[in-house]
Amino acid sequence: MRKFLTYFVLIVCGLSMVIPFAWMLSTSVKSQLEINKGNIGFIPTESFMGYNDGENIYKVKVVKTEGDYSYIHIFDENGKIIKGYQDLHTANGQLIDTYMKVPSKDITETKRVIFRFRNFIDAWNKVPFARYFLNTIFVSVFNVLGVIITGALAAYAFARMEFTGKDFIFYLFISMMMVPQPVYLIPSYILLHKIGWLNTYQALIVPWIANIFTIFLLRQQFKTIPQELFDAASIDGCSRFGILRKIVLPLSRSVIATSAIFGFIGSWNSFMWPLVMIDDPNLRVLQVGLSYFSQEASSQTTLLMAASTFSILPLVVLFLFAQKQIIASFASSGLKG
Repeated sequence: MRKFLTYFVLIVCGLSMVIPFAWMLSTSVKSQLEINKGNIGFIPTESFMGYNDGENIYKVKVVKTEGDYSYIHIFDENGKIIKGYQDLHTANGQLIDTYMKVPSKDITETKRVIFRFRNFIDAWNKVPFARYFLNTIFVSVFNVLGVIITGALAAYAFARMEFTGKDFIFYLFISMMMVPQPVYLIPSYILLHKIGWLNTYQALIVPWIANIFTIFLLRQQFKTIPQELFDAASIDGCSRFGILRKIVLPLSRSVIATSAIFGFIGSWNSFMWPLVMIDDPNLRVLQVGLSYFSQEASSQTTLLMAASTFSILPLVVLFLFAQKQIIASFASSGLKG
């Protein structure tokens, strides 16, 4: 019973996280007309009046009905009339409508599953998402590299070196994790303005090349490495940087991979900082661009969901690949230990 309850709670929690993601995916391939009708289910179905000519079913609109026959318009996927065999004119011969006369029995309400992948193309072309992706990738990669380098150096110092005030400085660092970003946003803006870094890549990269959580995570990992390895390396004449590069970092690949993943995700999803520090449209990152896109396409739910889908897709792919790497790193570290 305990195992059953455990798995039941885990399944419920898992579904609560997966369902919104699944709804976003299904909405991204729906028709906006169906969304306006209130079709918010998971299956992208479309209901319409259809005319069956014996071979195909066409989307139609009934203009009027006379006896057993109906006058209809046949539409294509873009809502344009594609077939009309009879013309309706005014008394002076002016064309006022085009319609098709068919038996009423061949017109029925039809429901069909239709995936509108065109939404992704329309959303991508509506704003310069390609530029936003390049900016975000550039900033995220350099942020991750900076975080790993500074984090490894600081963590090694806090874990294996002795100096005055080490614990005080480390706890001071940890206390900064409890300070919310809005508190230091205005002072940071003033500082970047003074040094002329507003609307530059430096404003997006340099302030974030050090991460306190990464330092804490790597410090805890470095403290678990046996002291005998450090002593043996020192006897062999290895320098501090040599010990860090040849011993500490290889034994900490799993934690480094985890830190890189968290750093990349944090940089990719960053919104408030680039929104305040960057005003140039050519330097906008993805989340800021997505925010502007949501303002322009606020009434187009399908395009918003399509843009959100391809915005988070790189993170999903990265996590799936990195998860295997983390497990492999844990296993290899365990074997070497």
